[in-house]
Amino acid sequence: MTQHNLDLETNRVVVSGKVQGVGYRFSAVRQAHELGVTGWVRNQHDGTVEAVLQGTPDQIDQMLSWMRYGPPGASVENVDAERLYDESRRFDSFQQL
Repeated sequence: MTQHNLDLETNRVVVSGKVQGVGYRFSAVRQAHELGVTGWVRNQHDGTVEAVLQGTPDQIDQMLSWMRYGPPGASVENVDAERLYDESRRFDSFQQL
């Protein structure tokens, strides 16, 4: 599926709660692949999970909806998403860092 640059948006997301040690990143990769979202996800030292999502506005909305709940075992308290306007950066896939 080819995406036109005009359709792409990039968001930085920080998820807090019980989101480490519950398969959150692994499940996020699977969900992103299903939706066609690119970018990455990683654990942060403060116990949060950080992600950069790139896709169409609809793909981003669907991914953010999933991230508000996460996989079974996760207990998401907050999802903080901000749009990034660096239009030069392109991701080929979604991976766990």
